[in-house]
Amino acid sequence: MKTLKKFMSEFKEFALRGNVMDLAIGVIIGAAFQSIINSLVNDVLSPLIGLVAQTDLSYLVLNINDVDVKYGSFLTAVINFIIMVFVIFLLVKGMNALSSLGRRKEEEKPVPTTKKCPFCLSEIDIQATRCPHCTSELTEAEISKPDAPELTDEVL
Repeated sequence: MKTLKKFMSEFKEFALRGNVMDLAIGVIIGAAFQSIINSLVNDVLSPLIGLVAQTDLSYLVLNINDVDVKYGSFLTAVINFIIMVFVIFLLVKGMNALSSLGRRKEEEKPVPTTKKCPFCLSEIDIQATRCPHCTSELTEAEISKPDAPELTDEVL
């Protein structure tokens, strides 16, 4: 009895995982979407193609030694497949574009590699303890503080 309880508990954990639920929802939506594509091909595109062939595409049959080869039905299935793949491609492409928009916002600013010397305002390496231009020794407070705004005539 314990093993059955443990088995049911593991099964419940597996079945309620996010990936399994997403897959189940995808299969259900895909089945519904397939019926829409089948209707589009059978009720709209096949009659239009049939205008050119002067017959309904699904009724095209090749008779070889009293055996019917229904190539019209096969062509209909191929058209269904191509439309389905194309629409899924567009959906995936759209979803990738949406997710990349979200990632761009999350990207962090690059870590600065330089800073300004507080004495001569020259650009120096972020880890420098002495300015190579004016040879001023930078104190710990000056090393850790962010870039000071440049002094201009307007500020003075």
